[in-house]
Amino acid sequence: MPEAQKFSFVESRDRYGVTDYVPYLPLLLISGEQVLETSGLLDTGSSVNVLPYHIGVQLGAVWEHQTTELILGGNLASMQARGLVVSAKIGDFSSIRLAFAWTQSNQVPLILGRSNFFLEFNVCFYTAQKIFEVRQR
Repeated sequence: MPEAQKFSFVESRDRYGVTDYVPYLPLLLISGEQVLETSGLLDTGSSVNVLPYHIGVQLGAVWEHQTTELILGGNLASMQARGLVVSAKIGDFSSIRLAFAWTQSNQVPLILGRSNFFLEFNVCFYTAQKIFEVRQR
């Protein structure tokens, strides 16, 4: 298993056209036979991992089958969410299980938050160089 892996920030434009660089982490999400290549926004301010509705559907999840209801805060407080656990593969690291607050909205990015992404990985941000380093605990 590699000790640490470095990733580049991704250039992004906000709704006003302003360019920014954000820490999106490429990952594979796996649920049963479904495998989805995607990326997640690293957000140290988010208490939980958040999964947009369409990604859960692509992974074969059925909203009505998820019985654990979650209450989100902040900008997502008005959105319904259900608990969903899937496997994730990041770079050359060992596969892990990630617990998500699966929202009924497609207007949110996939967010990797403190519970449980930052419990599984240590991350160092080198913003001036537009890179971040990820290390599995």
